[in-house]
Amino acid sequence: MLQGTGSDVGKSLLVAGLCRVAARRGLKVRPFKPQNMSNNAAVTVDGGEIGRAQALQARAAGVEPTVHMNPVLLKPETETGAQVIVQGRMRGHAKAKAFQAMKAELLVAVLDSFSRLRAEADLVIVEGAGSPAEINLRAGDIANMGFADAAEVPVVLVGDIDRGGVIASLVGTKTVMTEADGDRVAGFIINKFRGDVSLFDGGLDEIVRRTGWASFGVVPWFAEANRLPAEDAVGLQRMTRLTPQGVRIAVPMLSRIANFDDLDPLRLEAAVSVLMIPPGQPIPGDADLVLLLGSKSTIGDLAFLRAQGWDIDIHAHRRRGGRVLGLCGGYQMLGHRISDPDGIEGPAGTVEGLGLLDVETVLSARKTLSRVTGHADGAVVQGYEIHIGQTQGPDCTRPMLNIDTPGGGGRPDGAGSRDGLVAGCYVHGVFAADGYRRLFLTALGRTGAAPVNYEAEVERVLDSLASHLETHLNIDALFALAR
Repeated sequence: MLQGTGSDVGKSLLVAGLCRVAARRGLKVRPFKPQNMSNNAAVTVDGGEIGRAQALQARAAGVEPTVHMNPVLLKPETETGAQVIVQGRMRGHAKAKAFQAMKAELLVAVLDSFSRLRAEADLVIVEGAGSPAEINLRAGDIANMGFADAAEVPVVLVGDIDRGGVIASLVGTKTVMTEADGDRVAGFIINKFRGDVSLFDGGLDEIVRRTGWASFGVVPWFAEANRLPAEDAVGLQRMTRLTPQGVRIAVPMLSRIANFDDLDPLRLEAAVSVLMIPPGQPIPGDADLVLLLGSKSTIGDLAFLRAQGWDIDIHAHRRRGGRVLGLCGGYQMLGHRISDPDGIEGPAGTVEGLGLLDVETVLSARKTLSRVTGHADGAVVQGYEIHIGQTQGPDCTRPMLNIDTPGGGGRPDGAGSRDGLVAGCYVHGVFAADGYRRLFLTALGRTGAAPVNYEAEVERVLDSLASHLETHLNIDALFALAR
């Protein structure tokens, strides 16, 4: 099990790389994260949802993702509350304190999922969440040492040297742990090193001396990490990518932004600038496209959008002849109204949308979770639906895509304005299809740059990551820890 001295130390990427290393060695390997907190979810082959990081790790392992790879997923809805997903299905909603009381029950599901994976694999690589140094959360813990203790899993601690203070982070974690938890840690990994690794030899020696833990290696900075799908919203602002010329896509950073993996293929295109617009900043007037992504709280984020003045910017952009695209929650915001008669997202009622599409949305408790294939502008697309609510109206007669159905004929999804400048749909992942992405970007004015083969590029980077880890980590010693 890889745990970290804090969030965003690179655990998810290391697990993905180690899964690819194991798969290349002929091992049946599975990723596992007992508890994740993210609004960036993936739909699994067995029809549930898990954190997208575990879906990437499953891909690295060469297997389809299942709900058992991330049995507890928390999807934040407010500052103190989240939707609770257990083994792929929504269990309910809980405030932070109420969730603490649920942990004993959830541990049963966590251990059940772990047992299922262990039974089908040679090796399971587990990812922790946050940090075991958060000792105020140790009682009833299911994400870090609580799980490791219950499942009798050895732990390797990951420290991020790029943020500074890595010696104190590792030594301090050992200091605040109980003796039993400290004994469960077999060693540590230093991640994201820049420069001459030999300059840190003394630091390694000091960490070993003060903790008694073994060093499994120092991983230099892996520059291509930003070419892989992003795990969570922590690094969203770092996603901004500018090119001197080409298509400019502005993406307002909604407070509960979800499933922003839709940006990943766009960010890899050489002739595309993806501009992440933080709260308080205006949407640039020279953007070719304003892209509204999904949201875990559509009504709440619509109010947040208005509070930033982005509704004014979007309408001005539209009047200038600019294009607007909404995906999932962003699609719902583009209509005239969003109704929540059952109070799914808060107090029951109806709010006015942006009015750029002649449609209306009604939210309901039923969640749509499915993988889909279909066609858009004559190109094949694949993706997934993960939403609540249904959208209808005259502009739905101009759907954005047609989804394949078992009986043939298909079903339409999405809507488009009469002039073709505003569109939206519920399907995530359409830009991963090279053919459709090229058509879409060409319509925006992209010229000249060689197109990207997105899926092949993800595979190439995963292989490069695996080779990087094999060069700098003692893989044999790490895998030998497994029981």
